[in-house]
Amino acid sequence: MSANFRAGLTVILAVLLPAAVVLCGFPATMTLERAFPTSHGIELSQLRARDRVRHGRMLQSLNGVVDFPVQGTYDPFLVGLYFTRVQLGSPPKEFYVQIDTGSDVLWVSCNPCNGCPTSSGLQIHLESFDPSSSSTASLITCSDQRCALGAQSSDSGCFTQSNQCSYTFQYGDGSGTSGFYVSDLMYFDAIVGNSLTSNSSAKVVFGCSTSQTGDLTKSDRAVDGIFGFGQQSLSVISQLASQGMAPNVFSHCLSGSSGGGGILVLGQIMEPNIVYTPLVPSQPHYNLNLQSIAVNGQTLAIDSTVFTTSSNRGTIIDSGTTLAYLAEEAYDPFVSAITQTVSQFVRPLVSKGNQCYLVTSSVSEIFPAVSLNFAGGASMILKPQDYLLQQNSVGVLQCGALGFK
Repeated sequence: MSANFRAGLTVILAVLLPAAVVLCGFPATMTLERAFPTSHGIELSQLRARDRVRHGRMLQSLNGVVDFPVQGTYDPFLVGLYFTRVQLGSPPKEFYVQIDTGSDVLWVSCNPCNGCPTSSGLQIHLESFDPSSSSTASLITCSDQRCALGAQSSDSGCFTQSNQCSYTFQYGDGSGTSGFYVSDLMYFDAIVGNSLTSNSSAKVVFGCSTSQTGDLTKSDRAVDGIFGFGQQSLSVISQLASQGMAPNVFSHCLSGSSGGGGILVLGQIMEPNIVYTPLVPSQPHYNLNLQSIAVNGQTLAIDSTVFTTSSNRGTIIDSGTTLAYLAEEAYDPFVSAITQTVSQFVRPLVSKGNQCYLVTSSVSEIFPAVSLNFAGGASMILKPQDYLLQQNSVGVLQCGALGFK
């Protein structure tokens, strides 16, 4: 799928596994943090290149709330992604991991590791996990049933000499990671009623990465690993739910303010103004039914089959993608409608393959509102500043890059 319009908005997303999505839900929270340095702007081409990696990853690959701190921001000039921190092992060590609804497995860099970055441009201290240094760690063997569960999300096998359950994740840009599965304690803050309980823990299976290649080795955006929030049995959500530690639901709220941040919880957020839209059932990812797009209140003439979920189409929620992408059959009418609405007030032009507009006044006074309409009556209303990305300060040149704050 292709598109290049960015839409900023505050998104409150709750995913009830396996069959519902909320625009917000057992709370366990994680902190999301910045991935791109704040010292310079990011070209649309760089954002798209990173998103292609994310999409490649996607295709390969009870009574309380568990709360994870969330840091980061939608702003591609500042971060362009959200991540959190998890504590693993005994004694516990803290790891920075990217939140990824497009994959299932939690994995972190281990010691020793071939190609793993040792420093990060995100101003975070990178760690590595050593199973031999944790008193509660145990290796997953080939005969362990959890090794078979890992095969749902990766290429799993066994190291012939050590009988360890191994995995390999290959990503769309040619990068990848491999290692072996280990079981150890994960620590988290649980909220029951009005009380906060720190250092709650549960045994979970996660990946111990011993090799990384491609973009995963780059220090400018390096983190300690990836936290998969998918639907398979080896995802941390599924594991905690099976132990009765958390309900089989998570809520992911992304703040659209300049400070970024948000909420990531295992559990349901009870908010009376939440509007629900159902997940498309029996899909490997979190697919939604996008039904139409409206510009300035007028529904665009887009063939409804463009939005139908199939093997290579559909609308997927992916927390690791900076931009949103539309199929060409939806993107072209969208851009045409925007251009037609503003052509008498701005100068449309193409810059580096992107539809841009030379603007001399406030975009909120010129550009129309956009509505993404989903099944169940849920609509995402995007203001002009939500779907336009300023590319320079001379003019000013505003380019389309549909995405989410």
